[in-house]
Amino acid sequence: MVGGGSDAFIGAIHRCAAFMDNQIELVCGCFSINPEISLSSGKDYFIPENRIYTSFKEMIEKESALPEGERMDFITIVTPNMLHFEPAMMALEKGFDVVLEKPMTFSLDEAKALQKKVEETGRTLALTHAYTGYPAVKEAKRMVANGDFGKIRKICVEYMQGWLSNRVELNPTSNAGWRTDPKRSGKAGCIGDIGTHALNLAEYISGLKCTSLCADMETFVPGRMLDDDGAALLRFDNGAKGVLMASQIAAGEENNLTIRVYGEKGGLEWHQQEPNSLILKWSDKPMEVYRTGNPYMGDIAKANTRTPGGHPEGYIEAFGNIYRNFAKTVMAKRDGIAPKPEWNDFPKVEDGVRGMQFIETAVTSGYEEDKKWINWIN
Repeated sequence: MVGGGSDAFIGAIHRCAAFMDNQIELVCGCFSINPEISLSSGKDYFIPENRIYTSFKEMIEKESALPEGERMDFITIVTPNMLHFEPAMMALEKGFDVVLEKPMTFSLDEAKALQKKVEETGRTLALTHAYTGYPAVKEAKRMVANGDFGKIRKICVEYMQGWLSNRVELNPTSNAGWRTDPKRSGKAGCIGDIGTHALNLAEYISGLKCTSLCADMETFVPGRMLDDDGAALLRFDNGAKGVLMASQIAAGEENNLTIRVYGEKGGLEWHQQEPNSLILKWSDKPMEVYRTGNPYMGDIAKANTRTPGGHPEGYIEAFGNIYRNFAKTVMAKRDGIAPKPEWNDFPKVEDGVRGMQFIETAVTSGYEEDKKWINWIN
């Protein structure tokens, strides 16, 4: 693990998720740019001191020199955006697979370079767009692909948070500092942090690709350097139209991610804050509510469900599905066999490139081109 020390936020969630299915163990790490924090964190995680490193470069070099069977199998990177590319690239070059936080890189050029390296090496890269790991989301994808709703016409997705309604980044203990700093986060704040989740969810469920957008981005909190609110009209490759909203100044909201997808015959609705329910709406019959853990769910949804119906599965379980599916895919490839479809179902490097394309295109449309329609930037 790179990052994720005792002073970090998301690292603990990654570890809980990775360990959930007994397919992964933490064997080494550079857990902080502060050597003392890295050492103390590694000890807390019961890592032998000789495998607690002071830099990711030291870790990758020394681990790659260990015999096969002793060295790490893959690296997971849970750092701010500006520290994604270099350790990921070095790991791929040294023959390691990679799990990477989103957005994938600091810039679109870096994302494309990682994609090229993945293609060259044949390694596996997973991106932790964890919301695609929910069983109900996987069932929604199956139903759309099966044609249950007919041709998709409209996609509405929104991700509302309120935690940046004030300048919490001025508090040194807040993890908002790097997210609102263009030197560490990149070109976008809100649109990069949670807008990419919304876009990824829309494309995952619908099976469609966004081809152009018209964005409106704003920074509401005085003194903040990056956007804290944004919206975009979307056009998809089958002719469908969409609306994406992302805000971190929606006071009172927590992590209110919601998607609605409408076709010729009906539509679906899913709420991240009520993740076990998939609402289905039809033109010719009453509304239905599918609940995860029941036998009528599809095979992919069942493969990503751990508990009987009525026992809530949430964010960490969805996160865990990303890690488990990644691990099983890597092990299958190592053994020279094709991964099962339910294993190979996780966000990959291509999704990371699309996320960075979305950021670049939204910023261009929202700021530089006076909110005009912009074709997808390649």
